[in-house]
Order: sequence, then C-alpha cells, then structure tokens
Amino acid sequence: MNPEEIKKWREAGNLASEALQFGKGIIKAKMSMLDITEEIENYVRDKGGELAFPTNLAINNVGAHWTPSSKSKDVFCEGDLVKLDVGVHIDGYIGDNALTIEIGSENYKKMIEASREALNKAVEIASAGIGVGVIGHAVQETIEKYGYRPIANLTGHRIKRYNLHSGVSIPSVGERGGPVLKTGDIIAIEPFVTDGAGRVGGKRNSNIYHLRQVRNIRDEKATELMIEIRDRYKGLPFAERWLHTFQDDATKNLQKLIRAGIVSYYPVLDELGKGMVAQSEHTIMITSSGNEVLTK
Repeated sequence: MNPEEIKKWREAGNLASEALQFGKGIIKAKMSMLDITEEIENYVRDKGGELAFPTNLAINNVGAHWTPSSKSKDVFCEGDLVKLDVGVHIDGYIGDNALTIEIGSENYKKMIEASREALNKAVEIASAGIGVGVIGHAVQETIEKYGYRPIANLTGHRIKRYNLHSGVSIPSVGERGGPVLKTGDIIAIEPFVTDGAGRVGGKRNSNIYHLRQVRNIRDEKATELMIEIRDRYKGLPFAERWLHTFQDDATKNLQKLIRAGIVSYYPVLDELGKGMVAQSEHTIMITSSGNEVLTK
C-alpha cells in the first residue's frame, strides 16, 4: 500500500468518525429521522467526502439495515435504542463506524458497554497472523461476560476500495480456522450485542439498494437511472432519496429496475427473538506492528 492510499484511508476514517460524533450530538426524541439522516449526510458532503452507504438507523430490535425513505415520517422516541452507522469514502477509500445511543433513559447502558468493550478487546488483538476466529472468540467471551449474546450472523468485514464487503468476515463468535489477517488489510470490526436469540433475519425493504447488474431494459428513463447509479456509486449501496437529486421520477424508475432484477434492496435485519440490540464499530488498518484505528 503506497503513502497516498494510506492517506486516503486515514482521511475517510477521520471524516467518518467526525460525522458519527456529529450525528450522536443531534439525535433527540421527537426529531425526524429523515431530517437527522440528511443532516449527517450533508455534513459529510460539506467536508468533501462522499457516502459509502446510506446512513443506517437501526432502532431497538432492528440489528442492521434501515434508512429513511424520501417520504419517511418516522421520529425518534424516548427510550429508543439507536444504532447509528455511518460510512464515508474519499475516492473509494472507506471509513465505516457505528455507535449506539439510548434516548432519554439508561435501561440498556450495560448492553452498550458490552458492545464497546467487545470492540476494544477485538482491536487489542487484531494484528497480522491472527485468525478471524480468534477475534470472534474474544468478542463472544466479552459479551457473554456481561450476560448477553453476540449476534452470530452479523459480522465485521474486510474493506477494499469501492468494496465495502470484500469477502472476509470478522465474526462475533468463536470459530476454528478461517482467514488470517495480513499487513495492509482494512477491516471493520462491529460486535452486535443482544438480550434476544442471537440471530437476525427478515425480508422488509430497508430503503437501501445496490446495483446487481447492468443490462438492456426497454425504458429510456430507467436506463438513464441505471447508468447514473453505476457511474455515481460504483457498486456501493445507495438510497432511493439520493436519486431525486438527478432524476425527478426516480422512485418510479427505481421500481422498474427492481422488477427487472437490475437493482435489489437489502432486507431489514430484525433480531429473531425480538431482543434489543447494541452495536459498536471501528475500521482499522493492519500494520507491521499491530493495527491503526482509522475511525478514531
């Protein structure tokens, strides 16, 4: 990895961290989720960055994958447990980080602490030559010490340029074997903690989309939208509400692309035991001497 690449990874991580803390500071009860999301995303753009994915707001027993649509009327409520997940890229170099906020109460303070400590333990041991299963074991042990369960089927991930999930998963449970970390790897570690079943699933539309393929479709406007999505987002996830900045009838044409199998949505991932969920996340770079936290 050359110095210019390292510089961009660091810039993306720093801005992602700044945007996450900005978001933490403005989330309040009775405020519009759409307004807050757009404030965070505009903060990133105003600082010269781009969004690596739509800002995620996973509330209460939603583990991951939800962002407001352009017509969302949802508001934050007292007692909500909010997972705020923010991703930024600079020229395709990505910083991905998350934290959990409990609005107006402290009923899940211990759960939030468990996710933070599990993340810290994982970061402590992540280095070249360490297997991802060893990291998962440390995460699981820490979470269970608090009396909670890790979510087994939500994992961290290796990141490459313009590639948020590049084939290596970082588990939150102990596993034998599996990939070994190498110097130069960029990885996102994100322990999810629950008082539920420890697994997530679902089929509801999260309002987060990705381009599956580019092919001929007999609709001029839908074709224009497909090409614009390809060129603007370069394979990264996107939100329906972003499309209205460059096409007036984007929602209608997006539905055409979905029906044609060109675009798919990510499903909302609910905790299957209806448990509450907390999350903490950093992006780190594996170095010759250990690792560097990029989203600090």
